[in-house]
Amino acid sequence: MAKSVKKIDSYLDSDLLRQLCEVQATSGHEVAMKSFLLNYLKKNSKNWKAKPEIIHGEALQDCIILKFGKPRTAIFAHMDTVGFTVRYFNQLLPVGSPDAEPGTKLVGHDSLGLIECELEFSKENHAFYKFGRSIDRGTQLSYKIDFRESKQYIQTPYLDDRLGIYNALKVAETLKDGVIIFSCWEEHGGGSVPYLADYIYKKWGVRQALISDITWVSDGVEHGKGVAISLRDRNIARRSFVNKVIAIAEKNRIDYQLEVEGSGSSDGGELQKTALPFDWCFVGAPEEGAHTPNEKVHKHDIATMIELYQCLMKEL
Repeated sequence: MAKSVKKIDSYLDSDLLRQLCEVQATSGHEVAMKSFLLNYLKKNSKNWKAKPEIIHGEALQDCIILKFGKPRTAIFAHMDTVGFTVRYFNQLLPVGSPDAEPGTKLVGHDSLGLIECELEFSKENHAFYKFGRSIDRGTQLSYKIDFRESKQYIQTPYLDDRLGIYNALKVAETLKDGVIIFSCWEEHGGGSVPYLADYIYKKWGVRQALISDITWVSDGVEHGKGVAISLRDRNIARRSFVNKVIAIAEKNRIDYQLEVEGSGSSDGGELQKTALPFDWCFVGAPEEGAHTPNEKVHKHDIATMIELYQCLMKEL
């Protein structure tokens, strides 16, 4: 059922994906991504099939909710990335779980201007930066973007989860009924999903969720074989709901792979821990090199992710 190159390309806007990856927004510093998305929505949502209600403000911190029509199902996509926080002297603390080699280029800015430094490690594997001056403590540093595109693949830092955001924006173009949520802090312990879930449950009775995030290429999930539908990670979703997702993929003849893992988590894990009766399923393209500067995703898996989400939001 492999899609033609023309069909795959119809789902891809490399310029938008590159722009999303270039926005610096490590956990706790998502405001730049919030600003980018609000500007994007102001410019583009008027051309969508249905214009959403855009909900944001201090009550939601740096998160954004898009409400379309009469919603039954929500899409969750997190805005933050892994990275580093400058400590004292030239020490760095990880944000989330970055996985980078010595010499990796890190970028950011502080009171003295733009920063491009190198990552170093001590014999004890503590992280440091190499730069020509001291960097203000508390400064966020993230991987320098090196966006690479070939006939089959896209490779760049932060496909996790800028590709999840991209997927949500592409689905939004044709969405009639549903909720899209851009959440915070997912890479570093979470915290925003419980109050976001409470909001959409109490406001519109929504209690179904799809987690628009990126998973791993593994011994059982491969590049180019289609979007991954997760049966479990560290958390276990209600199987009867996951089976509905699988049935819709089968009905619409969309390439997919079933994932079974014992580790890893997502916004779905946070939903499960709330006191709300949410059903959820992680549905995302698999990537190689998770949390490294070289995350790599097959274009066919991106296309099938978007196509499946479009069907799920109509049929669930």
